[in-house]
Amino acid sequence: MKIAIIGAGAAGLMAAITAKRLNKNLNIDIFDINKGIGKKILASGNGRCNISNSSITKDNYIGENPSFVNDALKQFDFKAFERFCKSIGLLLDIKETCKVYPLSNEAKSVTNLLESAIQSLGIKLILETKVTDIEKNEDKFNVISDEKSYVNYDKVVLSCGLGAAPQLNATELGMNFAEKFGHSCNMTYPSLVGLHTNYDQPTRIQGVKKESHVTLYIDGNKEAEITGDVLFTKYGVSGFAILDISQYAVYPLSLYQDVQIAVNMFPTINRNELLAQIEGLFKSLPNEKAQTLLTGIISNKLAPIVLENAKVSNEALAKDINSKHIRSIINTLINWRFKITDTQGFKHAEASGGGVRTDEVDSRTYESKKCKGLYLAGEVLDIVGNRGGFNLHFAWASGYLAGKSLGKK
Repeated sequence: MKIAIIGAGAAGLMAAITAKRLNKNLNIDIFDINKGIGKKILASGNGRCNISNSSITKDNYIGENPSFVNDALKQFDFKAFERFCKSIGLLLDIKETCKVYPLSNEAKSVTNLLESAIQSLGIKLILETKVTDIEKNEDKFNVISDEKSYVNYDKVVLSCGLGAAPQLNATELGMNFAEKFGHSCNMTYPSLVGLHTNYDQPTRIQGVKKESHVTLYIDGNKEAEITGDVLFTKYGVSGFAILDISQYAVYPLSLYQDVQIAVNMFPTINRNELLAQIEGLFKSLPNEKAQTLLTGIISNKLAPIVLENAKVSNEALAKDINSKHIRSIINTLINWRFKITDTQGFKHAEASGGGVRTDEVDSRTYESKKCKGLYLAGEVLDIVGNRGGFNLHFAWASGYLAGKSLGKK
């Protein structure tokens, strides 16, 4: 039996290794446009490779039907992943946060060991090859590239991802191929991405970073709350809290809904405590500039902005600040509102949302319900995980179920 796998990422590599281990008689070709395998694996975790997460449930996933992941997570949980890693010689570093990295702390060790496993199993890598079309004649598939045709495959796996990180040659071709074989797709959008705001002077606070509580509002209704770093940038906001909340913000934004965030820069202090601290500070040093005193609790870049929002002169002394001014200062510090106007786009996104609709794919085998012999795994499906190794784990798990089905004799 001949199998073509389109995409040498986590899902495709896992499908190939799993299938070949189960059935040595399979002839498997893996196609990828890049010079090497696992380009997104190498980019994950800033080169350290946040390869999985030791605490995973369906609640870590977003999509039209997040429950689609249940079979994959049940059959290929973290313990199963850990066993697979040991089988290729990869040892893991499991953090207290449940994030999982290779013990080497280098993503390159992951791809090296995966490539070694591929080679030892006799799986063929066809790299630097852009697949432009897939045809099906009766019960055989033909894979068409820019230069030649590869013919007579019994089964094909689409594991070529979506559009996040186009600088790594990511495209939505896999979704296009799926549509050709009768699948429907949900609109794609960048996920885990920085957000543009309507603040008109972003460079004044560019580089300020603060642990904050971020609340997302969609058309005025509270949608999500996340605590983490917020980084003010030249285009708006980024940081871990923003990347996380973007998963709930970007799709409504693409539908032209009103998307706003409220940033609380003092999430561990309640309003009254913060009010008392600032009042006490101003009373104890009445002849100091209010702006100077504020730099004792917030960044010196933020202090003048906070006063401007309260309609207080940057030259005002502490004794000139009345209770109304202080309430306004507090409001900026714990409820600074920004309208979200855009995102940093697919180039700067860690993942893509949307994709092939999961109700058209068998959740136990990852075979298409629309086209016999066609399988889909990984990011090409309308499933996107939270930050922290969840996307890579879904890629491994979906690839495993696809490979298990392919390997049945």
